[in-house]
Amino acid sequence: MALREILIVPDPRLKQECEPVSEVNDEIRQILDDMLETMYDAPGIGLAGPQIGVMKRVIVLDVSDDKEKPAPMKMVNPEIIWESEDFSVYQEGCLSIPDQYADVERPLEVGVRYLDENGTEQEIEADGLLATCIQHEIDHLDGVLFTDYLSALKRNMILKKVMKLQKAKKSA
Repeated sequence: MALREILIVPDPRLKQECEPVSEVNDEIRQILDDMLETMYDAPGIGLAGPQIGVMKRVIVLDVSDDKEKPAPMKMVNPEIIWESEDFSVYQEGCLSIPDQYADVERPLEVGVRYLDENGTEQEIEADGLLATCIQHEIDHLDGVLFTDYLSALKRNMILKKVMKLQKAKKSA
């Protein structure tokens, strides 16, 4: 396993749509392992391929809290197959948009179909934080960031803050 560099906005790869994975093989399994290690190190609860420059439809997540045993999930070619009519609002953040948070409204529950790390098709129903996290990470695969759900004013304020923080880090 290896730590990968997490891309930060405005990297153009974060706005690109990812290619489906044609075969779950050792290379894909290695990428998923690297992504989990990178996510835990950050620390975060989700990470998508494009955030480390891998333009494939792969995501990892773990929404367990510090008191629980880790519950990592690896998803290849995830797709939402249904969503609830009820919505919830979570304050979302993103490893590619460091230290910035905003309320985002999404469906409260979703059904998701994906391939696991062995290439076996799986389906799950998710609600709460898990549902939000899955939707957030799948958005990354389509070139959508949580800031795209915000007003132009809020989005621009966040992007300016990130750019300022990155400049300060580089000159430090």
